[in-house]
This record gives sequence, C-alpha cells and structure tokens, in this order.
Amino acid sequence: MAPPLFHNFAAAPAHVAPFSHAVECDGWIQLTGQMPTDPDDDSAPLPEGVEAQTRRVMDNLILVLNGLGLGLEHVLSARVFITEFKRDYAAMNAVYKAYFPADRLPARTCVGVTGLARDALVEIDMVARRPD
Repeated sequence: MAPPLFHNFAAAPAHVAPFSHAVECDGWIQLTGQMPTDPDDDSAPLPEGVEAQTRRVMDNLILVLNGLGLGLEHVLSARVFITEFKRDYAAMNAVYKAYFPADRLPARTCVGVTGLARDALVEIDMVARRPD
C-alpha cells in the first residue's frame, strides 16, 4: 500500500476543524464532510433553508473533487447528515439527486443528527475512486 496523500485546496472552503479536505490512498479518496459555507468568505452567513444549503455543500464537494482532477462521476458513495430529518429529507433529496445522472447514483447513507458545526442543516462526505 502506498502512503496516504493528504490534500488541501485553497479554492475549497476554509477548515472548520483540524482535517484535510481529502485523503487519498491507492486511488481511493475520502472527502471530508463539507458544510454549506461560502468558499470565498468563511464568515458569511450560511444560506437559508436546506435546499440552498444542500446546493452549497454539493458545490463545495465539487471544488474538492476538481482540486483532485475528478468530478462527481468518480464518487462511489456518500453519507448525508441532516439535523431536521423528517422536515428536510425530501427537499434535500430533490437537490442532491439533481447533481447525478439517474443511472449513476452513488451508494448512500442518510442519518438524522442532533447538530452540525455552525448550526448547519446538512453536511455530506463522499468516497471517490480514481480511474485506473
């Protein structure tokens, strides 16, 4: 096994805790969960509502993937964390699924949680794989 590579990207959102944006080993890449923060202004208020926050989270994940030279087509699985599961699940799903072709949806887990950093409504992390 090759040693892991720890990736951080200036174009991606600022860290809200001690982590790398992504860690890669043998072509497998774990993307740290992204928050709905503005990548250009970490102090900006979070977008209002789960739809806008989900869009911002997905766009932030795309920034990290692009920094790796990858895109959503390389994503194999995702984990979604939402604070208001019953209220926001359907709305989050509507935004999330619009980012993927219907025949290329990653495996996914979605979990209701009691809280997220910065009082966000949604956070998503992903696992991707480099093509051979």
